[in-house]
Amino acid sequence: VQLQASGGGSVQAGDSLRLSCAASGRTFSTYAMGWFRQAPGKEREFVAAISRWGGAMYYTDSVKGRFTISRDNAKNTVSLQMNSLKPEDTAVYYCAQGPQTSERVASYDYWGQGTQVTVSS
Repeated sequence: VQLQASGGGSVQAGDSLRLSCAASGRTFSTYAMGWFRQAPGKEREFVAAISRWGGAMYYTDSVKGRFTISRDNAKNTVSLQMNSLKPEDTAVYYCAQGPQTSERVASYDYWGQGTQVTVSS
């Protein structure tokens, strides 16, 4: 299984970014997908997750109303639309794949390589 994340960059507070993650290696639609992030010196934390067919989405409180997770099972991709970015959103963002939606890192068995998001004030 391979997960390839892209779309990170350096932006100003209030700007938007769209992260994408392309998956290969097993049937995409049979797995939940998640986005996590890790800031320097901090533990990896849950950002958002989406169920196998996209019927359920979950977000950490700090991104609710600003971030939107979506998936395209025909293209084997999951995206994270990030609006109204704040400096505290600065982190390396990882996509992950697992058997069910979860906020727990340990619930996901495959991870992408991460993409850096830097938000300056």
